[in-house]
Amino acid sequence: MRYRPLGNTGLNVSEIGFGCGNVGGLMIRGEHGDQVKAVARAMELGINYFDTASSYGNGQSETNLGRVLKELGEDVYVGTKFRVTTHEAGHIKDDVIASVENSLDRMQREQVDLIQMHNHVASVAAGGSVSPEEALGEVVEALTQLREQGKVSFCGMTAVGETPALHRVIGSGALNTIQSVYNLVNPSAGNAVPSGFDMPDYKDQIGMAADHGMGALVIRVLAAGALSGEAARHPVAVPSVAPIGSGRDYNQDRERAEGFRFLVNEGHAGSLVEASLRFALSNSGVSSVLVGYSSLEHLQQAVDYAALGPLTTEALERLPEVWAGFTG
Repeated sequence: MRYRPLGNTGLNVSEIGFGCGNVGGLMIRGEHGDQVKAVARAMELGINYFDTASSYGNGQSETNLGRVLKELGEDVYVGTKFRVTTHEAGHIKDDVIASVENSLDRMQREQVDLIQMHNHVASVAAGGSVSPEEALGEVVEALTQLREQGKVSFCGMTAVGETPALHRVIGSGALNTIQSVYNLVNPSAGNAVPSGFDMPDYKDQIGMAADHGMGALVIRVLAAGALSGEAARHPVAVPSVAPIGSGRDYNQDRERAEGFRFLVNEGHAGSLVEASLRFALSNSGVSSVLVGYSSLEHLQQAVDYAALGPLTTEALERLPEVWAGFTG
């Protein structure tokens, strides 16, 4: 296992992280014994960052991860997330603090290494979206207080939403990390995309984050399974998944994933999963790729693929030809 800096935090995290979310589902719907085996094996393989959220299984992921780490004796970094649930001025700060404290209770922890805002960011706050003013105001105030109390070490956000609003928060320097949707189907978080690109264009948010000393944790590296090359889903995995930051629906993502089949056919990678992981790791601004697991086999595969290193320059130079077709 290789390790990369998590921005300027001073932490070095494994290139492959352990995602505890709903897509893979192991830490929500898996048997306790299987969860223990997977976390133990991940630690043996050198994975030192585990990522969960209060919304994963309505807190079940946090509860299960906390129980397993306590049982094994934890020597890893843990990150979780909160959602802002009110837009009422003067109440956002308390809302965030209460959410984080509830997460700590579920995980049986006094402190978490990384706490991240899970809301979309948009120019105007509405529904589940947070505005830059809210994020840089009461949310940052809450995170600062939690850091001063020793309950969190570092702070970040899931960088999904409206690109100008996201860039405003990233450019503020107020946070330590972003979680970035970055995959072969939509590479815009770290690569230039063609004019008319018909998916969200995140305009190299990974590069921007690096310029501001922030770490970047990659999510949706397999586009929720669309880049797996397989139609069938594991019994523990969520049965169906809506895209985040990619095509109009899962089927379109799967169709577009086939455009990268040449990477396998021409010997650049042994599978689409391998190609996808190695593509993300080809970006030096990426700190860790968070993979959601359904089984021990998935875990082992991810680590083995990462060990092969980034895709070759020849393979990377061919990718814009495929992206050129992703226009409306």
